[in-house]
Amino acid sequence: MSSDDTGSDDAVTVGSLDQLREQGQAVVRANGRAIAVFHHEDDLYAVDNRCPHMGFPLSEGSVENGVLTCHWHHARFELSCGDTFDPWADDVRSFPVETRDGDVYVHTTPDDSDPVERWTDRLETGLEENLNLVTAKATIGLFDAGEQYTYPLAIGARFGSTYRADGWGSGLTTHAAMGNLVPHLRPDDRRRALYTGLSSVADDCAGEPPRFALDAFDCADTSPERLESWLRECVEVRDSDGAERCLRTIVQHGTREDAANAIFAAATDSLYLDAGHSLDFCNKAFELLDRIGWEHADEVLPALVPRLTAATRSEELSSWRQPIDLAALCFGVHEELDDLVAAGEGNTWTRPETFIDTLLSDDPETIVEAVREAIRQGATAEELAREVAHAAALRVARFGTANEFSDWNTVHHTFTYANAVHQAAGYTTTPALYRGVLAGATSVYLDRFLNTPPAPLPDPDGEGDPEGIADELLGTFDVDGKVNRAGELAAGFLESGGEPADLVRTLGEGMLREDAGFHVLQNLEAAVAQFEAETDPERARVPMVATARYLSAHFPTRREREQTFTIAERLNRGERIHEP
Repeated sequence: MSSDDTGSDDAVTVGSLDQLREQGQAVVRANGRAIAVFHHEDDLYAVDNRCPHMGFPLSEGSVENGVLTCHWHHARFELSCGDTFDPWADDVRSFPVETRDGDVYVHTTPDDSDPVERWTDRLETGLEENLNLVTAKATIGLFDAGEQYTYPLAIGARFGSTYRADGWGSGLTTHAAMGNLVPHLRPDDRRRALYTGLSSVADDCAGEPPRFALDAFDCADTSPERLESWLRECVEVRDSDGAERCLRTIVQHGTREDAANAIFAAATDSLYLDAGHSLDFCNKAFELLDRIGWEHADEVLPALVPRLTAATRSEELSSWRQPIDLAALCFGVHEELDDLVAAGEGNTWTRPETFIDTLLSDDPETIVEAVREAIRQGATAEELAREVAHAAALRVARFGTANEFSDWNTVHHTFTYANAVHQAAGYTTTPALYRGVLAGATSVYLDRFLNTPPAPLPDPDGEGDPEGIADELLGTFDVDGKVNRAGELAAGFLESGGEPADLVRTLGEGMLREDAGFHVLQNLEAAVAQFEAETDPERARVPMVATARYLSAHFPTRREREQTFTIAERLNRGERIHEP
């Protein structure tokens, strides 16, 4: 809005007042910025000429009744201050205007407002309104302002835990998985990963009612063991309210390990809940809290309760009961688990050479007995979970492409479940985790037909340039039907001496430029976790081959998400997208 003569040094000449009054508007450039100046209702106004939504020149818009309207997407702005009527558009920056001796000047002092505060506010708006472009701009803005990636990660965690009555879902799982991948990615892709997670949280919460938190019990002296037993009883009878109060009490008065023991015990009382998703979601909640801080546990962990109480239990499914009662085999080991663990106390387990072959066999009784005997011999839950995760990765790596496309997700679910059991061993010492091992091994058995016939594992010769192999691997994602070639290239990259971290970055780049779905995003993150856990190079290749094949099977896509992110990048850099 116009002002009296200030004599400020930052003033830029626009032109004569008479000329501006006649033309109605003018554009001046200063400090790399185009500024639109308007004469309206006998007053002067100046705003950034780029519409904050998509960069269209506001000088080509129209002004009426004190409102500036962009003609592209019809974003509206209060002309005197630049505030928008439309949250998806963002506010446009306004500048002081003055007249001197019949000429118009606009002041261009740089904005000294706190960028973190501004972008935090915009990120919250993007999440609330499910506006991908706003979320992308805010994520990039926070990175550019110097914030650590854990800052927007925490904002997304709080939002997703609060604004979805059904609790923890695929959005928060994606968000946690992207947080895990961020340290492994190229700098530019770290922002893409955070944007992917945040936009997934917003999409998962869109149109959903919020969660209303229940209070913890006023019983600080109740033992964690009793609270755990109450929690498990509530989950068993699908009592969400009671389970939430129990869990909140454990979180508020117990330790992180108390919470982990209770949650993973409740998640394994029944078999392979919701095709493995429920336990995976529980593990992701702990991984997310590792990054954003345990102080958020009282907000985050109660969101898991609906995933436990409402889950489909595999013992209720015919595939786990007929023609062989697999559930009975698992529950039989559950009943003697305490005795098996006691028998193995103090022993060191040595993996039999045939152990993986046994897990991949077609005799469920032999598989269950092998796990049972390993526990008796002192195998830890972490050791057995790693073996089951390797067997599950082999199922993906050997998945036969003659199967139905949807069957990729069957082997994927087993793999991510087994990985979650393995990772959960870092949070809990409860023997109940052995039950997750059994369920994972049983699911590996059920997936056996999807390796009939098995795709051959690549046998790379170690020849070739790793950089060229990486480029070709990215190229396979541009074309349908390159599943086997993608697996060969992943194996060849490692065999030719390529840096493992570079392979992970290449796969991350390929994934984040696509409209990758929930399972695809999960798959790479789990593969990286298993890859890092392996010390045997031959075994370590398997999850990388598996995920390269899985990603290739699901690419290429339309890459709409990348288009949105690229627009956000250019707008935040101040590029002229739609200006001459």
